[in-house]
Amino acid sequence: METDIRAHARFLPYSAQKMRLVVDLIRGKGVNEALTELKFVTNAAADPISKVLTSAAANAEENFGVSRDDLYVYRIFSDEAPTRKWRRFGARGRFKPWLRRTSHLTVILRERQ
Repeated sequence: METDIRAHARFLPYSAQKMRLVVDLIRGKGVNEALTELKFVTNAAADPISKVLTSAAANAEENFGVSRDDLYVYRIFSDEAPTRKWRRFGARGRFKPWLRRTSHLTVILRERQ
């Protein structure tokens, strides 16, 4: 039986669309390779993704006794979270809404066979 090692981050201040650009780069790769690649990605969303990936790897080492070298990113996805609606006042007394989007990130690791 395969055990899934999980880590979550909720209400991240990045849109899910921008998170998915970075998430798609590391899906299916080994944990060490994915962390190395995230260091060189210039997108701001790469920082919280690497933190969650590191947390999932630490969960695997502490709770399941699995070496970090044997792990790979089985599933990783970013979902939309609540959107804060902000006000910006425009010309002639008009109202310009700003949508401050947030996202949830889920990382699932598995051990290579």
